[in-house]
Amino acid sequence: MHPEIMRELTAQHGRDLREQAYQAQLARIASRGRRAIRRHARHLAGADAFVVPAIPDYVDGSFRTAPADEKVASEAGQVPASRHAA
Repeated sequence: MHPEIMRELTAQHGRDLREQAYQAQLARIASRGRRAIRRHARHLAGADAFVVPAIPDYVDGSFRTAPADEKVASEAGQVPASRHAA
């Protein structure tokens, strides 16, 4: 067989093997991804029952009663955004 044809056949065979390996790698990645999603979904089913407790705004355990935006605006003598200036 002519050396140039032999070289081209060898290169084509190498490309085919690399393509097959790439496709197999993609299949493994997709399979692992689907498996991780299934496992994660099982964990989420039990996680729905968990409720995050309210975190106090101040050290003494109390919560802010008025929105901070209105308080800051009124202290500066400005009109809050909820009211329109005349």
